[in-house]
Amino acid sequence: MGEQKELLPSTSLPKRITMTLRSLFDQDVPSWSMQSSPIPSPCSSSCISSPLINKESPRRRVGSGGKTPNSSLSPVPTNDDILSLISYCSFVFTFTDPAESSSQQDSKRLKLNQLLYHIKYSRKPIDDELVTPIMSMLSANIFRPLPAPSHHLQLALDLPDDEETIATAYPNWPHLQIVYNILLRIIMNNDPEKLRPHVDRTFLLNLLALFQSEDPRERESLKNIYHLIYSKFTFHRSFLRWSMNDVLLQYAFECERHCGIGEILEIWGSIINGFTVPLKKEHKLFLMRVLIPMHKPKCVAVYHKQLSYCVLQLVQKEPMLVGVVVRGILRHWPMANSQKEVLLISELEELVDNIEPDQYRRLALPLCTHFTRCMNSWNAQVAEQALYVWNNEQFVKMVSLAMEEVFPIVVKGVEMNLKWHWSNSVMQLTENLKEMLVEMDTVLYYKCVTELNLRRSSAAEQADRRKERWERIESLAAGATDTARTPSDTI
Repeated sequence: MGEQKELLPSTSLPKRITMTLRSLFDQDVPSWSMQSSPIPSPCSSSCISSPLINKESPRRRVGSGGKTPNSSLSPVPTNDDILSLISYCSFVFTFTDPAESSSQQDSKRLKLNQLLYHIKYSRKPIDDELVTPIMSMLSANIFRPLPAPSHHLQLALDLPDDEETIATAYPNWPHLQIVYNILLRIIMNNDPEKLRPHVDRTFLLNLLALFQSEDPRERESLKNIYHLIYSKFTFHRSFLRWSMNDVLLQYAFECERHCGIGEILEIWGSIINGFTVPLKKEHKLFLMRVLIPMHKPKCVAVYHKQLSYCVLQLVQKEPMLVGVVVRGILRHWPMANSQKEVLLISELEELVDNIEPDQYRRLALPLCTHFTRCMNSWNAQVAEQALYVWNNEQFVKMVSLAMEEVFPIVVKGVEMNLKWHWSNSVMQLTENLKEMLVEMDTVLYYKCVTELNLRRSSAAEQADRRKERWERIESLAAGATDTARTPSDTI
């Protein structure tokens, strides 16, 4: 078969061991901790105590006469040891090439674990001479071309809550998971100014581009890292907000194809939670120009939970914005997407609780008009969701302050449902709504019913007159055709 192609730097590989309890423990312990070395003095500064051993009161072995057991403590790894690990881990496996050895892949995973162990339990920040090599290694492993989009993304439009169905597991995740943990620990344990030359705008844009990954585990790791960068790297905050807005706007107005919109909106939800009151002009423009247009895509169900949370947070901080949000959602109302209609009705109901009394009259008519239109929908779920809104006390209070404008529209919808709707559950809910409206104002309700009947009879009379006119026109046209026949036609 010939010699096997060497895929890694020349380093002696450990022998494959059986998966015993001891081997599992050894995988979590660096190789330098397993090397035999003389027992250092307890007061020596060249040793580091194991995290499982209490140095002040060591555990005594039973029957040893009060003497502490002989245990080898892990020596502090040198920079050369760490550079060797970094060099070894800089090689990237594709996990699709048959020439790649599984033993070499396992060896790299163990080396990554050793590097993570040192960074996680080190008592001091990483040395300056190690920052550039380790950031280069992380970039080489993380920043890569993503696979072509699969059919799972289209399936997400129909099954937005079935995460297991739409998830795509990448084969290189065992390595990526450790690499992301290393990056998280480096950002967490080091000064932002120290990492500033490496965590620059190019790095952040490349990191943001990885949110298109179809693996939800990778997107979750990216979300935690990106949020941590926003929290610690204050000098990058403006650029981070701008770059995330660019992704959201491109999704809303151009492609409508992105896997990480929900995670990006989760980051935005945490950022909005820290906004001060009153809101800045930039934050209000973000609501009007970014968040409201995000209701337009047809697959809004995939990220609607995060989107509604962001909108609600801003409205609670600035209640005067609720009118802008309500009109924006109504402007993007779907025409033939029942699932999206149900979600938007629920979001509007949550916004109703934040409407101030001085805005009741201005918003009562447009809200009731759309809810009534949804109540008459032939889709039973949409009709039921619109009828359930009337259980909201705040909404009923808003309607009671604008009864003269609202009642004619609502009564018309109620009477149409009682006469024409096919669903028994919708009919029952409509009956309950009718009883509520009659109880609110009996005279006004039946006045609206009388006016509705008059309009219906007037419309029927107009239809009859229109039909008669068309019949006369048809008869006149037929007579004109008979008189206009030529002599050849008569022969």
